[in-house]
Amino acid sequence: MSSAVPGTLKEGLNVAKDGWFTELSTMWPGQGMSFKVNEVVHTARSDFQDVAIVKTDAFGTVLILDGVIQCTDRDEFSYQEMITHLPVCALRREPKKALVVGGGDGGVLRELSRYTSLEEIHIAEIDGMVIDVSKKYFPGMAVGFSDPRVSVHVCDGIKFVQEAAEGTYDVIVVDSSDPVGPAEVLFQEPFFQYMHKALKPGGIVCTQAESQWYHLEIIKSLAAMCKKVFVGGTVQYGYTTIPTYPSGQIGFMVCTKADTDGEANDPRVAKREPPGPADGSGLTPLKYYNPDLHKAAFILPTFAREALKDSLSFS
Repeated sequence: MSSAVPGTLKEGLNVAKDGWFTELSTMWPGQGMSFKVNEVVHTARSDFQDVAIVKTDAFGTVLILDGVIQCTDRDEFSYQEMITHLPVCALRREPKKALVVGGGDGGVLRELSRYTSLEEIHIAEIDGMVIDVSKKYFPGMAVGFSDPRVSVHVCDGIKFVQEAAEGTYDVIVVDSSDPVGPAEVLFQEPFFQYMHKALKPGGIVCTQAESQWYHLEIIKSLAAMCKKVFVGGTVQYGYTTIPTYPSGQIGFMVCTKADTDGEANDPRVAKREPPGPADGSGLTPLKYYNPDLHKAAFILPTFAREALKDSLSFS
């Protein structure tokens, strides 16, 4: 991971030219997702990264950070719904308090806001510019910020979790970009130790965990580290399909903290149905997640299952 370097929108526009953008990264060398750009509506350098918004016919509005696609109008729901509802629906008890680390586009907040049992939803996003541009250009995701239960903290997410009192959260969702630049530390053991402490007994963490096609060694290291941290709990890897992410897939590391009764919680089993949109919320029904897909998300192809078998709790 240390050899990976961030890119820019400009570099991607210089590949094919004639209005086309190609997503370049040392995380997937020798290849790149391309689409035609109709208009560049925002480009700036925040204190942390290159931030760009483009308009396309193929995918609608697209957010690009350090030259890497983060979300698009067309397919964002497959990622936002799965990274949220996989952990929340796997909880043995109704959640009361949730934390999002990263997730400045507001999509995870939108999905969490469907749960009426939640009393507090905190978000710790390091880059305020991501929040600002998302509210302007992605209102369908950023609607999550309008929920009165949401508290926004523009800060270092690691420090925020580190300072959280032990046993604070039922669920923590880490919606990070790839382990390059400001997100690299979100893949390291100290951060997972802080999250484990911040969880209530029986609580659950779900983190963005890369593609099994391109990043299996990263996933193996992450799973092995999580097994060491979540002693007495469980560690499982699931994934979703999404056209604009490398390989058309992205994974999630789902980890549960040991519960007070000592019973291991199998996150592959949904314990509740996902809620529909509440009256007056302005939310649409779910378009991707369902209980059958919850179970299927954890069924891995043979090569990935073999690679991860020593670290996952269930095979």
